[in-house]
Amino acid sequence: MAYYRRIRDMREDHDLTQRQLAAILKMPQPQYNRYEQGLRDIPTITLIQLADLYHTSTDYLLGRTENPSPPEDCK
Repeated sequence: MAYYRRIRDMREDHDLTQRQLAAILKMPQPQYNRYEQGLRDIPTITLIQLADLYHTSTDYLLGRTENPSPPEDCK
């Protein structure tokens, strides 16, 4: 699964709109939309913010693991 599909799924699982999430991340909604469409790479800091918000790991968001739980030392 491409990471941009996973970040969209996570947003939807948390009942957030793109506009709401963009506000949380302090960015314009069209910019966040480009991340979900796979048109733009997500900056590392934004990826970390998403992982913290969703209580998961960056590896999960990037599709490098199927385990959504963050590592023990990150909890």
